[in-house]
Amino acid sequence: MIDKQQYQRTFGVLHASGDFLKEDFPMNKTNHFPVRKLIILCAAVILLLSTSIICYAEDVGGIRTTIQLWIHADQTTAVMDIQNGEYTLTYEDADGTPREQAGGGVVVNPDGSERPMTDEEIMERVMQQVQMPEVDYKKDGSVWVYYMDQAIDITDQFNDDGICFVQLKNGSDILYLTVDYKAGYATSSDGFIQPEEIR
Repeated sequence: MIDKQQYQRTFGVLHASGDFLKEDFPMNKTNHFPVRKLIILCAAVILLLSTSIICYAEDVGGIRTTIQLWIHADQTTAVMDIQNGEYTLTYEDADGTPREQAGGGVVVNPDGSERPMTDEEIMERVMQQVQMPEVDYKKDGSVWVYYMDQAIDITDQFNDDGICFVQLKNGSDILYLTVDYKAGYATSSDGFIQPEEIR
């Protein structure tokens, strides 16, 4: 009750003037955004976005994809960019050092003319290359073969002619590797390639 009495005493002395009570105040109407303007605005935004997307696609072009590959028996994630018949492969080695590999190619047509490889042809070639063994000649004189998740020391397997034959396995698949010391190497799934075919 005390609160009610205090409220009446406080606000009981306030009175509105007679003019204020008689005056007619219009209600504020909310402004509605015209539908036509809304449609034009949406169309302009869509046009602006689509042009910027087209420009972006035109600048980028080609193919950009993430692939898994084996680098010195460590599985590594790499980003491959293919544009205009050339590719760039970027990845980090086991030490975390950024690396880049680039290349490209041409296809010889039946009539003898050449054309740049398509993006799909480059992708197929790179995927074949990253599944091939790598022969690495170390500074300490050792020779290593890296194939998928395998690292094989072949230093002591060379014969007197500097030739080494290595049989590599990936599941049930067998790959025959012939290494000619510091001259090159060749692989086959049918059998060992003879040194004279490499030289």
